[in-house]
Amino acid sequence: MASSDDVEVEPAGAFAGEPDGLDRLWTPHRMAYIGGQDKPADDAPGDGCPFCRIPTLPDEQGLVVHRGEVAYVVMNLYPYNSGHLLVCPYRHVADYTELTEAEVQEVAALTRTAMRVVRQVMTPDGFNLGMNQGQVAGAGIQAHLHQHVVPRWGGDANFLPIVARTRALPALLGDTRAALADAWPVTTKG
Repeated sequence: MASSDDVEVEPAGAFAGEPDGLDRLWTPHRMAYIGGQDKPADDAPGDGCPFCRIPTLPDEQGLVVHRGEVAYVVMNLYPYNSGHLLVCPYRHVADYTELTEAEVQEVAALTRTAMRVVRQVMTPDGFNLGMNQGQVAGAGIQAHLHQHVVPRWGGDANFLPIVARTRALPALLGDTRAALADAWPVTTKG
C-alpha cells in the first residue's frame, strides 16, 4: 500500500532552466507496475499467480473486500480509479467460456453487489465493467480471469494518465478496502 511518503512534490524552481510555475507530482511506486512487478513469470496456477495467492492472505493484506463460495472481490493494486475492484474466481482459469455455471453466477452476483456497495460508499456517476481476454485484449494477467469494476465520476479523466502515465488517487487502497468491506451486505451470497 502506498503511503504519503511515496509522493513528492518537486518545485520546478529548484533546477536549472526557466521556471514555469508548475509543481511536479512524482509517484515512483507506479514504476514497479510499469516495470512488470507482481506479474506472473508464467501462466501456471499457484503462488506465482497473484489471483491464486491473494485468497491465502488475510483480507487486509490481500486487499480482499469479500469472499464468496467460488469467487472473491479484491481491490486492484494498480487501479484506474479509486474503488477499482476485481471479481475473481478462486479457480485458476483464463477464459470466460471455461467457467462453471456456479462461477458464472457468482462472478455476476458479486459484480452487481460490488456496484451497489461502491455506489453506497463512493457515489460514482457510472461504471466501466469488463474482462480483458488475452494479452492482445489488454489482459495484464491473462492466465487468471478477473472482472474489472471501475467506478467513474464526471471529469475523473485528466491529463496525468495521458502525458505522465500517472494516476492521482485520493484514497489509500487499504482505507478504501476497509470502507467497502464494512459496507458489504452480510446476508447475500454474492
